[in-house]
Amino acid sequence: MVEYMGMDEEKLTELAKKAREYAYAPYSDFKVGAALLTKDGKVYSGCNVENASYGAANCAERTAFFKAVSEGEKSFAAIAIVGAPSGNETKDTCAPCGICRQVMREFCDGDFKIVLEDGTGGVLSYTLAELLPESFGPENL
Repeated sequence: MVEYMGMDEEKLTELAKKAREYAYAPYSDFKVGAALLTKDGKVYSGCNVENASYGAANCAERTAFFKAVSEGEKSFAAIAIVGAPSGNETKDTCAPCGICRQVMREFCDGDFKIVLEDGTGGVLSYTLAELLPESFGPENL
């Protein structure tokens, strides 16, 4: 069991599942929840929020990041992400999309942890560098 700032992966994943309950996904019927852990131990949750104008939708990961940043947070340790069709338990991993990975890169170093439920009750853990190699960040400007 791996811990980040005193929070283990399983607990962070459980918080992501709780956030998933609030997802608004009437178009895709695919609900996603995220739990973002700051380096000082706070957790910000997020869910996906869809819109009839599909481009105006927001992913769970970005919801969590934007909530945290809007509260003054800019130092993060890990995020857990879970997703599945409505009414279903997670059957497979729900990896972050490219836009969410880029938002993570804006605020996090390559060693930032991304925890995904594996569909069998376990979790998989990746670093941001593994999921977004050769990334472009603020230092590139």
